[in-house]
Amino acid sequence: MERFDRQRLRRFTARDAVMATALIAVLLLLFAGGSVRRAGEELNPGIGRDVVLAVGKPTGWIADRLPFSDLSHTLTGWLSPDKRLVGAGFAAAPPSRAGGGASAAVTPDWFEAAALGEPQPRRRLHTLLVTGDSLSTPLDLELGQRLAPDGVEVIRDPHLATGISRDDVVDWAKLSATQVAEDHPEAVVIFIGANEGLPMPGPGGEDVSCCGPDWAAIWANRARQLMDNYRQDGTAKVYWLTVPTARDPDRKPITDAVNAAVLAAAAPWRSQVRVVDTAAIFTPGDRFRNAMEVDGSQEIVREADGIHLNGAGSSLAADAVEEALDRDFTH
Repeated sequence: MERFDRQRLRRFTARDAVMATALIAVLLLLFAGGSVRRAGEELNPGIGRDVVLAVGKPTGWIADRLPFSDLSHTLTGWLSPDKRLVGAGFAAAPPSRAGGGASAAVTPDWFEAAALGEPQPRRRLHTLLVTGDSLSTPLDLELGQRLAPDGVEVIRDPHLATGISRDDVVDWAKLSATQVAEDHPEAVVIFIGANEGLPMPGPGGEDVSCCGPDWAAIWANRARQLMDNYRQDGTAKVYWLTVPTARDPDRKPITDAVNAAVLAAAAPWRSQVRVVDTAAIFTPGDRFRNAMEVDGSQEIVREADGIHLNGAGSSLAADAVEEALDRDFTH
């Protein structure tokens, strides 16, 4: 320091340094007091966090009431300039219902409470509808025998030789609405897909053949209409079973399209529509098997046609349905 004194280069005293430091501290607290508070809130509990918050809370309170924070962002914005952005911003009030646009609104129905770590209330089950095509038999009988002793009314309503991609026998959109209007089931189990793969009219009116994305989208929209009818404005639960792989490899594209469409159709209503993946149970890896291990021994679970489940298979499917039901109901 003597060298600086001799050359008259030292112009500030220790007191000046203290005053400058104090001034800088005051300016930082005024311009960034909120940052001190936020930094303290992000620290783990302990003496360090307590000390930082002891300073950060009052300075943050002061900074919130003064314009210096916004002014500092404006003055320093050139250091990291924003890109010139294009396109529409977030909608102030997105549509209240899913569907109906290229960017459909996400509603609370898309989320299952358990996936968000919230408690999932269960209620008493009184009425269960089991429906679908021939795949739903003898599953309907199995569920009826299991649940009837607990006081659950099981309505068995299979419609053989029908399908969502065909309406020559029955129109499932109308049928599902009628079932709900007549029985008001609290839960619906649907197992359908044995008779799919027929051409369906597309948006332009021309028939779309199975089984590409265009066909799957049409099928999914039809399935979504059924799901919406069955869920009854969110008051009921729907349990939709996927279709196990068939023995005939020519049926694989149909089954793949149907199962993919089910998942797509159910997306807006995860809180009410449960997809029960029987394909994973009976045909893991998309490989057909006639028998599988049940209670330590090999047991035949498919009918001779290589499509339907037999009694043993339906019993396993009923196990999966009951497990899904138990997440939502007591009986």
